[in-house]
Amino acid sequence: MSHPFRFSAAMPRLTGPVSAWRAELRRIEDLGYWAVAISDHFTRGWVMEPLVAMTAAADATTTLRMLSLVLGNDYRHPVLLHKSLATLDVLSGGRLEIGIGAGWMESDYAAANITLDPPGVRVDRLAETVDVLRGLFGGEPLSYAGKHFRISELDGLPKPVQVPHPPLLIGGGSRRVLELAGAAADIVGINASMRPGTHTGAAVLDLTGERVAAKLSIARAAARAAGRDPASLRYQTSILSVNLTDRPAIRPWVSSMAADVTDPTVLAGSPAVLHGTVESCVETLLRRREEFGLDYFHIGGDPAAAAPIVARLAGT
Repeated sequence: MSHPFRFSAAMPRLTGPVSAWRAELRRIEDLGYWAVAISDHFTRGWVMEPLVAMTAAADATTTLRMLSLVLGNDYRHPVLLHKSLATLDVLSGGRLEIGIGAGWMESDYAAANITLDPPGVRVDRLAETVDVLRGLFGGEPLSYAGKHFRISELDGLPKPVQVPHPPLLIGGGSRRVLELAGAAADIVGINASMRPGTHTGAAVLDLTGERVAAKLSIARAAARAAGRDPASLRYQTSILSVNLTDRPAIRPWVSSMAADVTDPTVLAGSPAVLHGTVESCVETLLRRREEFGLDYFHIGGDPAAAAPIVARLAGT
């Protein structure tokens, strides 16, 4: 059984008046997007703090959902993070989706003088954060004794609108993160593996059809091992390159994670790339849902560029 398609657009950049930023959010809502998504970085020109921005965006809209894609786990203690997220879910009327990952951008860690621990340590800490968040969203006070966090009889307040908790997306590209996502997330985010030293501009090479299928297999196996039905989960990925060939007025868009890859064969075979006419792109996404189970797509660039595709597929 396939889930209906969902699409998210990037949070508008804060480059002018706040009134224009709010108007752009309403345009995204009117175009039929399910959610607006924001990343979590300090460096490389990132401007807005995601939790504050999502709160303001919720206030500016009515139906649009707020998605963190994704929060860097090492940047916030899970107790404080829960308090912020629970408050946002209440203030937005239940329009929050929590995306979280283990953290990867070396420049963020260096700028903030945060220790970039080995991947295994960061994933262990992420797993504990997920345990703490789920516990604090529950109905009873939480006591928790982990290697990285200890919680003592803490009642997580406020209680969320979405029960048992806002949908949880765990995003990553490594085996351990994908296993955690399959075992604990509502939405599995399929990303390139961004280990220290990875060349960012060629990250799309880790998102070929073969690599995406392997990543999905890991997550689904972990779900079954945890006693969960893999078909009950959603599977999300980001489109890193968009080019609608029958819309010449709309400029092609390429993420920095695909900027160094130009081989048309590689691009054509990647589920993270969407090139062609509107009709062929619609067929491509239908095929990717059938072949891979991918049903939740984040599309970068101008939200209007993919609006004809969103209009055809959203909710179907």
